Amino acid sequence: MKQKISLALAAAWLAATVCSAWADTFTGAGSSAAAPIYRSWGAAYEKATSNKLVYESAGSSAGVRKIKAREVGYGATDVAPTRAELEKDGLLVFPIAITGITPVVNLPRIADGQLRLNGNVLARIFMGQLSQWNAPEIAQLNPGLALPNLPIKVIVRSDGSGTTYNYTDYLAKVHPDWQAQFGVKSSIAWPAQFIAAKGSEGVSKAVRDTVGGISYVDFGYVREYQLTPVQLANATGEFLNPSSESFRTALSASDWVSSGNFTTTLTNMNRRGAWPITMGTFAIVPLVADQPQDILPALKFFAWSFMHGDELVQQSSFVRLPTRVQAAAFRIIASVKDKTGNPIGMQVTGF
Repeated sequence: MKQKISLALAAAWLAATVCSAWADTFTGAGSSAAAPIYRSWGAAYEKATSNKLVYESAGSSAGVRKIKAREVGYGATDVAPTRAELEKDGLLVFPIAITGITPVVNLPRIADGQLRLNGNVLARIFMGQLSQWNAPEIAQLNPGLALPNLPIKVIVRSDGSGTTYNYTDYLAKVHPDWQAQFGVKSSIAWPAQFIAAKGSEGVSKAVRDTVGGISYVDFGYVREYQLTPVQLANATGEFLNPSSESFRTALSASDWVSSGNFTTTLTNMNRRGAWPITMGTFAIVPLVADQPQDILPALKFFAWSFMHGDELVQQSSFVRLPTRVQAAAFRIIASVKDKTGNPIGMQVTGF
């Protein structure tokens, strides 16, 4: 009840003050997977307040780098930095929403969700061990499906990516050799024959234009670029199509819900109906704002979006944060200070 009252007070404060403030332009950069949600939130926020978000979809690694250098109002990443990393650079991290990574293909006469893959076969494809779409390992998972006699053309991210980190986190959990060969990283030394593309947008275009192609993108790009998702077996052996509901089921099986701990990954959750490559996306802001005028507009944006953005989260194929995690995010926003120790984040949340 106390959380609900606090959130309601914050909503009332924002309604009374944000719309009457002078218009601000503020900046963010990072996660390309999260770009759809920032586009939708940013458009709604500008309409309501005249404050404009300029967001650069540069990849999670770039987002972290830019906020460390204080080049933007906030950084966006799909990998939460460790506590040690945050303390070293004087940063705070809080979650924004939940989404899912989707393997997508470009195969003749193969429709959405027709092709079935499991983690073992997917890992072997991305290790370069399977080279043809009609390989016996793929055919065994797809009895009755006319697989094309085409070479597999693997398309991967060329830039540092939280999507890549979560994707490799999943592959390391489902194939015993993945960890030793590639590990879990935001940037991977892929086999030389793979096709590299920058950002989720670049990968989506490359898959769309490459017959025989396969890659991994955030679910929001599947619809936008009219890509063909696969069915994927989860930890219980159930074949699923990606959906907001399957991301929500994975979330419900995680520490995020049970303990409010949002630092764990959401991949390979052992629950029926859970999409196996679910992930969170995060924002990073300074603990101490040297230039509060550069940070306050971003903090106001997040506070407003948490209050008003549930519908927009769903429209963008994301899943809203659990209430206890959203409350934790508000507390983190409220802890931002200026150089004199004045908690400027309190002005935003109304706590």
